Amino acid sequence: MDPVPRTASLRRAPVQQRSAERLSRILDSCAQLLDEGGYEELSTRAVAGRAGVPIGSVYRFFGNKRALVDALAERNLERYAERIAERIAGIPAADWRAAMDAVLDEYLAMKRTAPGFSLVDFGNQIPVGAPDAGPNHRLTDRLTELLAVHLARTPDDTLRRTFLVAVESADALVRLAFRLDPAGDENVIAETRELLRAYLARALD
Repeated sequence: MDPVPRTASLRRAPVQQRSAERLSRILDSCAQLLDEGGYEELSTRAVAGRAGVPIGSVYRFFGNKRALVDALAERNLERYAERIAERIAGIPAADWRAAMDAVLDEYLAMKRTAPGFSLVDFGNQIPVGAPDAGPNHRLTDRLTELLAVHLARTPDDTLRRTFLVAVESADALVRLAFRLDPAGDENVIAETRELLRAYLARALD
């Protein structure tokens, strides 16, 4: 079953599987419509129509389209965390470079293929051009939680700060890569990977 977003923007969490599936359809439809028309063209009515549900079903979960997009961003984060956990499960704890590669690779894969992700990712692209710090802090918290256990590190303030700097740096460089090339400029991505490895080596070697 799709992960239920951990978000205060969700009016009520689904209890039954049928309700969870309806929520998933609503969020899928929101993502598709974002790709097609952007945030300004998005409406709760259009989402209900695409999802094939009554408009009241959308309002049962969300008060407005902003809350819808926030929940989509949170679901993206949950899906990303699941993908990371699956990838690093097969990586030796001592090989932090492979784990970091998995973190970057899974983000790039979602950036290229997940509907709505290029505009919303984890919530920092809406409104367009006005990113805030919140999503990267949430992402850092999840990565610290996942990677500290896998790498047998203490999830203290120092480790979290290290990952926050890495996340903020990677975020800026990946956005540059996708501005230069809609598929992500491979040279910039390669430089991003090298920069992350050089920076993280100080704390993880």
